[in-house]
Amino acid sequence: MQLICLGLNHKTAPVEVREQFSIPKAAIRQGLANLDDYAGLDEVVVLSTCNRSEIYAVSEDAEDGLAEAKQFLFDLAGNDDDIDDYLYTYLDEECIRHLFRVVSSLDSLVLGEGQILSQVKEAYAVAREAGATSTVLNTLMHRAIATGKRVRTETRIQFNSVSVSYAAVELAAEKLDGLEHAHALIFGAGKMAELTAEHLVAHGVTHLYVANRHRERAEKLAEKFGGEAVEFDGALKNCPDADVVVTSTGAPHYVVKPWDVQQYMTKRRGQPAFFIDIAVPRDVDPDVGDIKGITLYNIDALEAVVDEHKAERREEAKAAEIIVEEEVKSIEDRFRYLGLQPLMALLSKRCERIRQREMRRWHRKLAELDEQQWRHIDHMTKMIVRKILRTPMMKLNASAGTPDERFYIDAMRAVFKLDTIGETGTREERHHHYRDAEQ
Repeated sequence: MQLICLGLNHKTAPVEVREQFSIPKAAIRQGLANLDDYAGLDEVVVLSTCNRSEIYAVSEDAEDGLAEAKQFLFDLAGNDDDIDDYLYTYLDEECIRHLFRVVSSLDSLVLGEGQILSQVKEAYAVAREAGATSTVLNTLMHRAIATGKRVRTETRIQFNSVSVSYAAVELAAEKLDGLEHAHALIFGAGKMAELTAEHLVAHGVTHLYVANRHRERAEKLAEKFGGEAVEFDGALKNCPDADVVVTSTGAPHYVVKPWDVQQYMTKRRGQPAFFIDIAVPRDVDPDVGDIKGITLYNIDALEAVVDEHKAERREEAKAAEIIVEEEVKSIEDRFRYLGLQPLMALLSKRCERIRQREMRRWHRKLAELDEQQWRHIDHMTKMIVRKILRTPMMKLNASAGTPDERFYIDAMRAVFKLDTIGETGTREERHHHYRDAEQ
């Protein structure tokens, strides 16, 4: 068993590359449903957010597993461009550490942001629902989520955290010398759009427009902040007084195009406007930035704003890193134990079978004993077996992850004839027997 992680994020790939490998939830579900097509991947969780696309997997061979994971990523994204320069890979302990840092927001564009924890939870839930996880990733993901919660509980890393939406509004306020008399238009009605609306109103925006493909969602968000819902199609043309336009939809294509903006600017009589695209894939065609009077920023441009506040949370990040290392060590011990658990289960099962067989034989010979006496004998024989197994079990468990592990595994199998539990079988049959015992 080897743990692998393959992916790209805001540190390794610009937004124009990330958007090509941003994977819709429907595609993830469909891909996981066809996981059997990828023989090198035993278990898989896919995490795709605006800043990262990652595959966490379990494989018997790291080289084969990474090759299959890369192909799986290409198939999910519908793109096989050469992106080796942007990809990173992590194996085993480094894979665990990377995931724990991700879920603790230590690897985020915004240090301390809280959205990544829920995103990891959702990615795991989708994978588990699809039957794409088993003992290893179930154990890993449960511990990762617990680690993220622990970091947020035991440190103050989330305090003074600057979200992407907040950074977008801060940038707009800076460029426009304040937003107290500004009007704003938001494309989208999801969580990021809601946070953006909240920050815009807090910064004094006079009027807020909300445009969404689903009109009822736009109305609900607009009502919450005293704004106005507008039709998605033609929103720019119908809101020429919007000085700030923020886009945060889940569309797979540009929803704001140069001609739309050209018409919008005609109605504004050339008055400057500020566009911030915080979506991945991007919502605004990059050519919009070339239109006179338009200032366009995408999500990568917000990093400088975020960095201004990062120093306030660096001390808390140090405490979070200590927690991550503690959790990495703890789960490694757990995985070492899990690797031996099938063998321990088989040994216990064999001894219990022998005990029960002897109990049945003596039950016929000692028919004069009453039920209570037999309960005492049953308990006594169980304790005898448990005490006899205690030392070999401790030795086996202590050998986990050491050079002696293979020796003790082979010795246990030979001494107790564990490969012949029930009946002799093929290597594949025994593998399934051990796996079933593990589960």
